[in-house]
Amino acid sequence: MIMDDTSKRISSPSCITHVPQEPEQELILIKFDEGDPRDPQNFSYMRKWAITLTCCVFAGITASSASSYSISYQSMMHDLNCTQLQATVGLSLYVAGFGVVPLISSSFSEECGRRPLYIVSSVLFMLAEVMNALAPNIQIVIRVAIADIWQPHERGLPMSLFAFSSIFSFGLGSVFGGLIAASPHLGWRWVQWVHVMTSGLYVLDVIFVMSETRSSIVLNHIARDTRKRTGDPRYRSSAEIDKPSISSLIKTSCTRPIYLLLTEPIVQSFCIWSGFTWGVVYCLLESVTAEFQSVYNFSISETGFVFLCQSIGAIIGFVANMYQETLYRKYFPIKGQEARLYLACVAAIVLPISMSIYAWTASPNIHWIVPLIALTAFMSGVFIIFQVSFLYLADCYGPYTSSAQAGQSLARNFMALIFPLFTQQMFAGMTYEWGLTLWALLSVAMAPIPWVLFFFGSKIRSHSKVSRKILQAEQQQMDGEKTVTSSPTEERSVKV
Repeated sequence: MIMDDTSKRISSPSCITHVPQEPEQELILIKFDEGDPRDPQNFSYMRKWAITLTCCVFAGITASSASSYSISYQSMMHDLNCTQLQATVGLSLYVAGFGVVPLISSSFSEECGRRPLYIVSSVLFMLAEVMNALAPNIQIVIRVAIADIWQPHERGLPMSLFAFSSIFSFGLGSVFGGLIAASPHLGWRWVQWVHVMTSGLYVLDVIFVMSETRSSIVLNHIARDTRKRTGDPRYRSSAEIDKPSISSLIKTSCTRPIYLLLTEPIVQSFCIWSGFTWGVVYCLLESVTAEFQSVYNFSISETGFVFLCQSIGAIIGFVANMYQETLYRKYFPIKGQEARLYLACVAAIVLPISMSIYAWTASPNIHWIVPLIALTAFMSGVFIIFQVSFLYLADCYGPYTSSAQAGQSLARNFMALIFPLFTQQMFAGMTYEWGLTLWALLSVAMAPIPWVLFFFGSKIRSHSKVSRKILQAEQQQMDGEKTVTSSPTEERSVKV
């Protein structure tokens, strides 16, 4: 039966399946019909891109708040009479929130949906900016929300845009932060007030644009509305049957990422590589300002423009990733998941070279454009690693993607938490040249990681318990679909 009334259409089930149990316990399972526009996977492209851009805007706001915070240290130390180490603690707590909070908040997104968590997080972020307590906690949910609405073969560009918005905004935030902090009439407090204004506008954007993207939550709402409309308590979504408790979800979301981090070589290798790289990024946030002011006598506002090399690097990395997508589609039948790693292997070579050039060319005798070119190349490599770390783990771990990503995010942001705390002391003792050379040598030691995974990743996965479990689950799902198709007495669907 087709309903013309839109309000009835929204609350009526797309596909009803009778689940055989005891007669008095029979349930009516509600599922999406093929092509149902209420299924997030079937949203229009305009709606999908509106949601994706909303996710990217939040990633950009949180990234720019970190870089603008770090460049306003001098104004903050003068106004609050604090040391640079004390000011740095705020930046470290910022990334601690990125690493730890998603372990818990992801469980609430599974239970309550993505949209409520977006609204609550954006409001709390705005209030935190008012109190100058930078504590964003939404990054994992942003990625999962994008994955909710795009098919696997469509996710390359949206996920590239997410990574682009994060890294591009690092540079952009420093530019505006430097201009504001350099003004004697504004200072570091107005850096925070600007973020309050932008995050306030974002709250309105989330409320009016963001839709629920988790299909199980949408089906829960449809089932609930159907029970209310018909008075029949048998209507259920699959997520409502044998539903785990929220405490169980939190336990799983906190322990599974750590389990993957401790037992899966692929997760471990990417955690070490991306964690070190992300730590160096935050180390550069600490060093670039002081180095260019001492070596080239840049002002705070001029130093802010130095960080534009991060934005330019993000643009180059974004374009490079489009080429990587072409390679992935071409070589996936041959290489499988490892077809994601072509440019990662190139980035592994670019990182130590660019860091070495930056270390030894920041000199009064060498024009400042030379170290900026090196920083741009470095940020291009960072973008590629940032992007590959998500897509490759998603390809390898399927239903465990969020846990693998949470483990990688925990390790990555832990490095970003630690590095800024000793950066200034290290450079004071070793000088900028030798301190950055140390990072370059460590990067050389990690360069084989993507190459090893490129050539031996498939073999490594074959020895993984989790990978074997994923293959078994996929096989069971295929067998189950065949069983359902061949057994019409067990499933009866009615379109409404």
